[in-house]
Order: sequence, then C-alpha cells, then structure tokens
Amino acid sequence: MAKKFKRYDRDKPYLNILDFLTEEKNFLIIVLVGIILAATSTSSANLAMWIGFFFAAYAAVANDSIQSLGTFIESNKAKKWWILWLFIGGIFLATVTFSWIYFDGDVTYQRLTNPDGTTDYPHPDKFTFFQVIAPLVLLILTRLRMPVSTTFLLLSVFSADTSGITSVVLKSWSGYIMAFVLSFLVWYLSYKTIRKYFKSRKHSQYWVIVQWLVSGSLWATWVMQDGANIAVFLPREQSLLQFLVFALTIFFGLGLLFYLRGDKIQGVVSEKTRISDIRAATLIDLSYVILLIYKLFISTVPMSTTWVFLGIIGGREIAINLSRKKKGNKHKKKAAYMIARDFGSAMIGLFISVALAASGNKAIRTEIINSVTNLF
Repeated sequence: MAKKFKRYDRDKPYLNILDFLTEEKNFLIIVLVGIILAATSTSSANLAMWIGFFFAAYAAVANDSIQSLGTFIESNKAKKWWILWLFIGGIFLATVTFSWIYFDGDVTYQRLTNPDGTTDYPHPDKFTFFQVIAPLVLLILTRLRMPVSTTFLLLSVFSADTSGITSVVLKSWSGYIMAFVLSFLVWYLSYKTIRKYFKSRKHSQYWVIVQWLVSGSLWATWVMQDGANIAVFLPREQSLLQFLVFALTIFFGLGLLFYLRGDKIQGVVSEKTRISDIRAATLIDLSYVILLIYKLFISTVPMSTTWVFLGIIGGREIAINLSRKKKGNKHKKKAAYMIARDFGSAMIGLFISVALAASGNKAIRTEIINSVTNLF
C-alpha cells in the first residue's frame, strides 16, 4: 500500500519542508537526475527521443492508473498483484500489436495522424528541452496526487500549432460534461435499487467475471486512446525493434504499477464512496468504457480520458450524496470539495501544458501572444 502524506505543522513551515525533503528524498533525486538527462540529451535527437519515451512510459501509466485501472486495483486488493499484472499486461500487448500490424507500424490507432496522412503532431527532427522534460512535470504532479491530463501535458508540446491543442481541449471538455451528466442520471435515478441490491457486502462470483471483462475492455479502449501520449516521442511508423522496446517497456512498467498497488495517485480513487465494492466499480467502468468507445469512433482527435473519468466519478459522487437521507450537509460539502479539487487539478495540468507548449514551440507562442493581443 502507498504511504500517506504526513500531517504537517502550519506553525513550523521550515520543519514541513525538511519532512517533505526527507520523505521524498529518493523521488527528488530521480527528478533531479531526470532534469540533468533531459538538458544534456537534446544535442542528440535519438538519445532525447528514447529518454523522453522512458520518462513518458512510466509517468503516463502511473498517472492514468487512477482512471483506467484505479477501480480495478481498488476492488481487487485481495488478489495477488502479478495475476492482475499479467491480465492487464496481456491485453496491452494484444491491443498495441494489432494496431502495429494493421496500421503499418502505427501503435496509436491513428490518433497522431489525420485520415489524409498529415499530422498535427509531427515527429521532431530535433527535440527541445521542454518536450523531453514534459513527462517529468507529469511525474511530479502525479506524486502530488493530482489527476492531470496526460493528453494535454504530453501532446501539447508536440503540436504543430494551437489547433492541435484546441481540438483536444474541446473534445475533452465535451467528454467531461457528457460523463458527468450520464453518471449523475444513472446513479441518481437508480440509487434506491442499487442500494437495495448492493447493501450486503457479499456478492456472487459472477460479478468478478463481469468486472474483469468490463475492466479488460476499458483498458483496451484506453490504450487505443491514450497510447498516443507515450508513442508521441517515437516515429509515427515504428520498426520491429522500436515496437518491441515500446511494448515491453510499458508491459514491465505495468508490473511495477501493480506491485505498488497504484502508488500515491490511487488515493484519488480510494477516497470515493464504496469504490472497493466490485459491483460499484464495475458500473463505473461500464459507464466509462461506453463513453470512451463512443468518443473513440466519432473522430481520431486525441482526447483526455482523465477528464472523462473525473466526470464519471464526479457525477456519481454528487448523485449519491443528494440521494442519501442523512441529515446535514457534511457529506454533500465533502463531495463538492473533492470534485472541485479534482477539476482544479485537471485545469492546472491544462495551464501547465499550454505553458510548456508555448515555451518549446515558437509558432504556438506567437499564436497565443497574437490571440491575447487581439482581445485587448
């Protein structure tokens, strides 16, 4: 189980800093080494490509465990970690292998290319410092338990112009609204029925089978959507060797993720109402996968699956707390606070993404400055 953050003393901030530095010493060393590697690797495009990829592989999977694997991990605490890993890892290998074969070396299901063969996210001939460092920023935010969008944070620094960013933002925001409304209606209208049949902690073993099928489908759909966030560092058409490094790196990274049981970001899922109940987890994942499949096929524009997931659990949390008959507003205020905090974290990630993109891409920086100037 991941360690919880210590309760710091507001009256002694210098002690708080020392406690944080002591507790996170190893992580801070890794980040420092990563920054040095990012700064020194930009002189070689091939070296920068692989360093950026390895950073992105761990950072993206670790952050996105909250949405695609969080409920699966939380509701299967009693299962051995390596069984969960082999199941999810096997689905990942099958999903990316199919894309690599069917789309002639493209592992992203054409998320990074347009139907006419052009791309809004070209593979750079030379990587900038901000492109290589973007996954490290994601890693830091993950460590702080902030469910930010890996799509915004990683793809934005590769976007050829602002249209590549705005299209992702619009599709992601619409996904959040749809997810929130759908989840709210499902849980609010059926709360009494769900509460009646889910009251007992005991459940049929058929629920285990259903949950693993739904979770497997969700994970495969997530890979089709968000695999682009990791593969963006690699050529759009990968050779066999590049594909093997890509697939096996993430496969073993998933093993580490399951060994750590989701690490600190898992707390964002664990604090929600009865997520550990396998039946509740299954209903959440089912709503999530239906929306992802819908969004997956309406266009090839990448989308933040994090925003869709936050909409799913946000709508559910509000619906449950409005349906409860408990007196007082304590639970309602707590639910509203959690939703606002998660949404705020996602917005912070969006602003950081645009800032990184503008810092590392002159064309985007110029467009943003001109847009702001025109407003005034």
